[in-house]
Amino acid sequence: MIEALVPKFETVMIIDDNIIDLYIASRMITQNNFGKKVLLYTSPEEAIKYLQDNQDNIAELPQVLFVDIYMPLMSGFEFLEVYDKLSPVLKKYCKAYVISSTIDNQDISRSNSNSNVVSFHVKPITKEFLDRIS
Repeated sequence: MIEALVPKFETVMIIDDNIIDLYIASRMITQNNFGKKVLLYTSPEEAIKYLQDNQDNIAELPQVLFVDIYMPLMSGFEFLEVYDKLSPVLKKYCKAYVISSTIDNQDISRSNSNSNVVSFHVKPITKEFLDRIS
């Protein structure tokens, strides 16, 4: 009997203003059994609201969060500043990764030095990158 593959994570959140990048990332996540449920946000403000509304409900929170840097109205860095003010329980449960097409070394360094960011990765999300996340 062949067992169905169990996704690595229950819920993954992607925050990116580019709908094509959102689509590619979500397909990569589902096709590689990385996440069972994928929350897609083109607005960092809406993503923060979701996290704030659910910070006391672990079952609704994503275990992995991918955030782009360059977005209108609220950048990924501004998102991370607000994210930093969320509950310590949420921040321990949700692992944040910065995903960007930037080649600016200052952006990469700023991402990697943020205490809430596990690591920086250049777009697009790849199977190899997902395989390294535990």
